[in-house]
Amino acid sequence: MSKGTSRRQFLRHAGIAAGLVASLARPAHAQTKLREVTLRLDWLFQGPNGGFMVAQDKGFYREVGLNVDIGPGKGSGSTAQLVASKATQFGFSDGFVVGLSVSKGMNIRTVGAIYRRNPTAVVVLADSDIKTPKDLEGKTIGIPTGGTQFQQWPAFVKGCGLDGSKIRVASVDPAGAPPALVTGQFPAIAGYAQGQVPSVEIRGNKKARIFWYADCGVIAISNGIVVHNDLIKEDPALIRAFVSASIKGFLYGRQHPDEMVAIIRKFSEAVDPTIARREAELSWDTWVTPNTAGKPLGWMSDQDWDGTVAVLKQYGGVTEPLQAKQLYTNDFTPSGTEFIPPQEANKK
Repeated sequence: MSKGTSRRQFLRHAGIAAGLVASLARPAHAQTKLREVTLRLDWLFQGPNGGFMVAQDKGFYREVGLNVDIGPGKGSGSTAQLVASKATQFGFSDGFVVGLSVSKGMNIRTVGAIYRRNPTAVVVLADSDIKTPKDLEGKTIGIPTGGTQFQQWPAFVKGCGLDGSKIRVASVDPAGAPPALVTGQFPAIAGYAQGQVPSVEIRGNKKARIFWYADCGVIAISNGIVVHNDLIKEDPALIRAFVSASIKGFLYGRQHPDEMVAIIRKFSEAVDPTIARREAELSWDTWVTPNTAGKPLGWMSDQDWDGTVAVLKQYGGVTEPLQAKQLYTNDFTPSGTEFIPPQEANKK
């Protein structure tokens, strides 16, 4: 054997050994090709839905072998339709909308709820003479017609023991509702608290008082992770991985709100950091219900879904047979104390 041949063999063997060492030193997730999946949000990139962005940015999805393409939505109804048509694998959609959608034949289901407490509320200015819901009598309230807050308004009136004939309901554009309250066009508005209160407080520089629909017994599970029922049959492991990583993202975001807001701005520079943080804070008030106390985020209560269906049938226009068990499953909710959210409501 020539001296040159020995040298070449040595270099070749050394190269193979170096490659093996590099391969062993490489993180496991770098060796495995990530699975591409899609998620459509309920709306734009915002504080309340920031947990998904956190899960992607912090590598929680990557840890379970996923790379998630997160896209903004055009409302829960639109997102539910995309899931039903299989245009997206995962959606973030309102439970009230899911109930309406299933009653119309859509084959979808909620596999993990984040806003388990009804986020709809009446909002007034803190310096208003409206101190309690009863003080709404004799006043005008601006409500976007056709929305959840409008459909559930009679339930709020009944639950609070109000005389609805003494309250005038006027239509208002959702985006125009906070300015209408701040300028005094209406003494009260109704909508999702996390969507309206930050605009009143931060853009309008006014303190707000909130009357939650839930406090008057209007039960309605709101936003959660929604999938097509076919995906549940075909790939339960995918759903389980996605749900656990997503919930990890939401919990991390609550523990690190400033970092969460910075991450959301990576997805949309148009996000106002102060608004986004306040939106998130208000959404935390919707994470826990009396029936989900001490349970992991994502886990849903039979009683809460039964209540949601009851409101849908009485006030949401659902006339088709509909049962709570058609709308959700807890089969994919992670267990463990690390997934249990703070139990106290946010205070500010």
